[in-house]
Amino acid sequence: MARSFTKQEKQNIRTKLLAECQKSWAKYGYKKTSIDEICAQVGISKGAFYLFFESKEALFTETLCILQDHMYRLTEGIMEKQPNKQGFAQALKASYREYDKNFLICDMQSADFLTFANKLSPEQLSVIEKNSRHSGELLLNKSYLQFLIDKEEAASILMSLLSIVSVKERLSYDHFLVFDFMVDNLIDKILK
Repeated sequence: MARSFTKQEKQNIRTKLLAECQKSWAKYGYKKTSIDEICAQVGISKGAFYLFFESKEALFTETLCILQDHMYRLTEGIMEKQPNKQGFAQALKASYREYDKNFLICDMQSADFLTFANKLSPEQLSVIEKNSRHSGELLLNKSYLQFLIDKEEAASILMSLLSIVSVKERLSYDHFLVFDFMVDNLIDKILK
């Protein structure tokens, strides 16, 4: 007979499952992250896992959406405190550091991520894409940001900067310093 959980236990277990998923996914990638290992870390059986999520993909989708929301709130908070191009630059730097910590989760072009995406339902994929697009649009459409170049061009430049994380191992200099230098030197060419 399956053990029943109190409402508080269910909430705590769900939170722990999401946290363990993010930790394992960021360290090992989607394919090497095991539901068995996550369950062991949380202290539940694999059978109990399905009381909380219908599948591995459902857990990963929610984990990614939570991470996307965290990254948006982080950058939004920085920009609210400093509503100008310097605040935008600081938000980019903070985003890059979060992106670095969670690269295996955030690199939507990697083979590992594509394996995950190919297992998603159209609805799950739509939610992830919508979150990603929506956050970027909200950040770029702040009334106090006045662009010197086309917003699409600016967005492409910023995406290119974030891609530094994918080659960080090949750089002969600290990738955070490289990213910060590039942001500091490009921000005046992108924003008034």
